[in-house]
Amino acid sequence: MKKTQKINSKDVGLEIGLIIEKHFFNTEHLHYGYWTDELPVTLRNLPLAQQKYCDHIISHIPPGVKSILDVGCGVGKLSRQLKSSGYQVDGVSPSAVFTERVQNLLGSSSEIFQSKFEDMNTDKKYDLILFSESFQYINMEQGFERCKKFLKNPGFILICDFFETDAVGKKVMGGGHHLSEFYKIIEHQPFQNLIDLDITQKTAPTLEVVRHILENVGKPVWELIIAYLESNYRITAKILKWKFRRKIEKINRKYFSGDLNAKNFSIFKTYRLLLYKTV
Repeated sequence: MKKTQKINSKDVGLEIGLIIEKHFFNTEHLHYGYWTDELPVTLRNLPLAQQKYCDHIISHIPPGVKSILDVGCGVGKLSRQLKSSGYQVDGVSPSAVFTERVQNLLGSSSEIFQSKFEDMNTDKKYDLILFSESFQYINMEQGFERCKKFLKNPGFILICDFFETDAVGKKVMGGGHHLSEFYKIIEHQPFQNLIDLDITQKTAPTLEVVRHILENVGKPVWELIIAYLESNYRITAKILKWKFRRKIEKINRKYFSGDLNAKNFSIFKTYRLLLYKTV
C-alpha cells in the first residue's frame, strides 16, 4: 500500500495565505508592500503597495544583468515581471505546492529548481541572485557558498528582506537573521557592498493592514469558534483548552493582543535592500 506523503505545514500556510489574498484583496503576492508617501495604508491599496515593492526591487538591478536566479520565488509573480522586463529568469522553490504553478507561469524557457537553495545543484551561472523575503530562511554561510558557485564574475546578490535588530524586549514577531550577525559574516565573503538601503518605514505599514484584518476578522472568528465549542461541547472544550493552553495563549498573545503592529516591527526589525558585487 502506497504511503501518503505528508503535507508540510508551511506549504499549507502559504497556500491559505495565497487563497485569502487572491479572493479578498485581489493580489497573489506573498510579500510586504512598499508604501510610498502618497499611498494611504488601507486594505484596498495592499495590491498596489505590493506591486510598488516589486518595482522597487527591479529598479535596483544593475545595468548589464541578463540572467537572474530568483531564490524562494513563491508563486512566481515577481519572476514573471522580471521576465516581462527582458531578463532570463530561473527560480528556486522548496515548496511542492508552488513549483508546478511557477513553472506553468514562466514557461519552458525558465527552470524551476524544487529544493532548498543550500541543496540546489546546477552547472548554470547567473548575473544576479535575488532573495526577495527568502534570505531569512537561508543558512547564511551555506547560502554565500552557493552564491559563489552559481554567480558569474562579475555577479551580484540582491537581498530585500527584514532582519532582527539588537533591540531589547519581548518580540511578538519572529523571523529574520540578526543584522549585526549578517554584517559579521558578509565581511569575510568576497562581496563588495554597493547599496544598503533601510526601507523599514516603507514596509512596516503592512503590519497595520495585518493588524486591521486580525482585529476585525481573525479575532471575532476565533472567539466565535471558542464560544461555539464551549456552548455545545463543554467537556471537550475544557479538555482542549487545558491540553493546548500554551498554544492558545501564544495565539492570543501573538495575533490578538494588538502588539503585531508597525511600531513594534520598526523597533525589532529592520527591512533592508542590499546589493553586493563579487570581487
